[in-house]
Amino acid sequence: MSATVAPDKILKELAELWVDTAKQGQAEGGAGVLRACSMTLLVLAEESEDSQGLGETIAALMPEHPARAIVVRMSGPGERSLTERVYSQCWMPFGQRKQICCEQVEITVSDAALADLPSVVLPLAVPDLPLILWCRSPRLAAMPEFLPIAAMAQKVVLDSGPMKDPAAALKLMAALNARAVLLGDLSWTRLTRWREMLAQVFENQQNLAQLERIFEVKLERGEGFEVSALYMAAWLTDCLTDAGVPDVSFGVDPAPEGVSIRVQLAGDGFALELARREDRMVVTVNGVSQCTSLSQPTDYLLMREELGIVRRDPVFERALTGAAALALPSEGK
Repeated sequence: MSATVAPDKILKELAELWVDTAKQGQAEGGAGVLRACSMTLLVLAEESEDSQGLGETIAALMPEHPARAIVVRMSGPGERSLTERVYSQCWMPFGQRKQICCEQVEITVSDAALADLPSVVLPLAVPDLPLILWCRSPRLAAMPEFLPIAAMAQKVVLDSGPMKDPAAALKLMAALNARAVLLGDLSWTRLTRWREMLAQVFENQQNLAQLERIFEVKLERGEGFEVSALYMAAWLTDCLTDAGVPDVSFGVDPAPEGVSIRVQLAGDGFALELARREDRMVVTVNGVSQCTSLSQPTDYLLMREELGIVRRDPVFERALTGAAALALPSEGK
């Protein structure tokens, strides 16, 4: 393995790749290829992670969010080493003959060489376009080398769900937010449909009239949904306060087996429950239930949503602050 990777060498290989791809496209049909790029997408993942599944997710994102993808695979402890390869992702829009292609760089790095990563990645980022960092490794997110890597990006996307310590995960994200890092958390993104369904309940004027009667909110969360439940509690607190209903008691408790999240709002003569049952969202208002399809969101669907938000999200930032205060009450004082 090489101890260093030269960005100039990678850029030269990318240029040669496009020349070869264009020649191949002309030879096969004469229509050529179109080079597309709207951002640099830096993906950090463990080497043990399913490379085919990750590759399919990135390829699925490219038609809507074409990018120069830099996939960094972490090989773990060992000698200081960095290796690289370059290739392209191409697709042909329906009814057209010209291929659209994006470029991809794959770098394998040992833990000992993580500190060298910014000096390799920054020259590879496409000039004048945003650099989005998608960290899929909970282990890296807790390492000191992560902060300099995150500092390169216009946006950092994490997933607190697989992190073993929800409080530590929220503390990390609160620290990044304090450094003015633009953040995304897939645990929050998974709540988009839940928040939409709750909002739809109160679009009904009869239900809206009952809002001020709510005095209790209960949340139940399954394994891996601890941070999502805290986000939901913080978001609901903000919504009720903004609606003039500030004195509401909140509780977040473990859910029965098979339940990811259950939300219950109780008031004088009013009861609302949202719960996932298999691939359905069941909304029950005063004993009347309605079912809506709610399939498990894939990494592709979650990242497609996050890549479309390259700006500050005040609703998420407010929920993050509230969730961190709930998880770390002594530090929030």
